[in-house]
Order: sequence, then structure tokens, then C-alpha cells
Amino acid sequence: MEDEPFVGSEALAGCRLTRHELRTKFRAIHQDIYIPVGTELSPVLRAKACWLRSRRRGVLVGFSASAVHGARWIDKRRPAEIADTNHRATQGVRARGCSIEADEICRREGMVVTVPTRTALDLLCWYPTDMAIAAVDALARATRLKVADIELLAERHQGRRGIVRARAALDLVDPGAESPRETWLRLVIVRAGFPRPQTQIPVRNEYGVLIAELDMGYEDLKIAFEYEGAHHRVDRRQRDRDIRRFEDLAELGWLVVRFTSEDTAGTVRRRVAAALARRQ
Repeated sequence: MEDEPFVGSEALAGCRLTRHELRTKFRAIHQDIYIPVGTELSPVLRAKACWLRSRRRGVLVGFSASAVHGARWIDKRRPAEIADTNHRATQGVRARGCSIEADEICRREGMVVTVPTRTALDLLCWYPTDMAIAAVDALARATRLKVADIELLAERHQGRRGIVRARAALDLVDPGAESPRETWLRLVIVRAGFPRPQTQIPVRNEYGVLIAELDMGYEDLKIAFEYEGAHHRVDRRQRDRDIRRFEDLAELGWLVVRFTSEDTAGTVRRRVAAALARRQ
């Protein structure tokens, strides 16, 4: 049955499994919803299991909809989110009581989910601002979602709880972020009063060959801000590529400021200020 969640009673009725096989080779994650023993639950698998639990009547929303649309960086331990008439408390499921218009849903992988614009608006209304911005950055990157489309939908939901906070946060959404830590870095820079950095800046050499796509920075000043995750340090090939890339950037006159998980908001502000001072 591969690694997909399935309805146990349906598998038995269709003679695809015996009761012994169901009991010994699979485990129930919800009532009558099973996955193979040893399968690790991802956000997408949690969403699929949750939708089956709703008897295929619910609408996947929030982080579950975002996962189905292909967004990355979703905590695999996060409960599935669904708009469903079944509000009974269940481990691993968060039922949302919300009204959803017909044009705010679509089908993905056979399931009913909110469209990216509605998914983004829900995330911005339901979750703390910084968490929501990072989540919408990832969703926008996965779906080519436009901020203008979210703003238009927000007009429809003017009286909704959380809508004022959501609309304020929209100005800080940027699909150029490739990770939540890049979102964090950008937000620290903007909130410190520095000019908003451009994201995913392409840099070409004198022959027109692309040598780098920078996380963010100021192209006119040739200042780049790069966030380096753990793989930049532990992956030897990545480390070697980084060395050559930064040498090429230096030859082209770029000042590259590299940040890691050791940096705090305070060190980011100081280092960005120092970089700007060097260009004055």
C-alpha cells in the first residue's frame, strides 16, 4: 500500500488486505486511518491522513494546505489543520471553524485545500507575525503567489479577526527568502530602519556568466548579506564552492557579509551598519 495513509475498512472491504496484515503491518494514526509501520509522518502525510479522517469532506487549511501546495520548512510535528464539522479534539489534528468561499478552494492530489491566496491569508491571521511571514514566504516561493493577490483577498475579509495584523505583515512578505532564517535576517534588517534589501540578486562576471545568486543585499552598493546554514560548514563540496564564489565576488567589488545561527539581532544590526559605513 506504499507509504500513503488509507482507510482500513475500505482496504478490508476491497480485499486488498487481511485483518492480520492490517493489524501487524500497519498502524492507526486516527480511527480507521492507517500507515505502514515505520513510516515517518511528514506534513503532507499528516494532511492526507487528516483529510481521510474527515471522510473526505473537510478542507485542508493553514500549514496543511501550504504543505500540499509544496511549501518547505514546515515542522513535521505540527498538527494537521482542517476546516471540518468534526470538532472533536483529536491528537495530531487542529480543526478550524471558518467560512470558506467556493473560489477559495481547489483540489490538489485528490484532496480539497484552500488556494494559495486564502492559505496565506489564514496563516497571517492565525499565527504570530514572524512565524506567519516565514510561512508565507515559503508558500509564495513554492506557488509563485503574488502579494497583490493576497491583498485583494484581504479586502473581502475586512472584518475578520486578525486581518489588521495580517495586512500589516503583508508588506514584509518576500518570496525570495529560501529559508525561515533568511526571512528572519531580512526582518531584522528592515525593522532596524535600514533600506529594504533586494532578494536573490543575480551576479554575472564580465563574460555574462552567472557566478552567484545572492540571498539579499543592495545591488547598487554591491553589498551582499548571506545566511549560511549548517550545510555550508559540514558539506565539503559546498564549502569549496563557497570559497571560489566569494573570491569571484570580491574581484567584482562585492562586499559580502556572512551570517550564521550564532548571530543575534544585535550583531546583525551592527554588521549591516558597518557594511553601509564602508560604502559611504
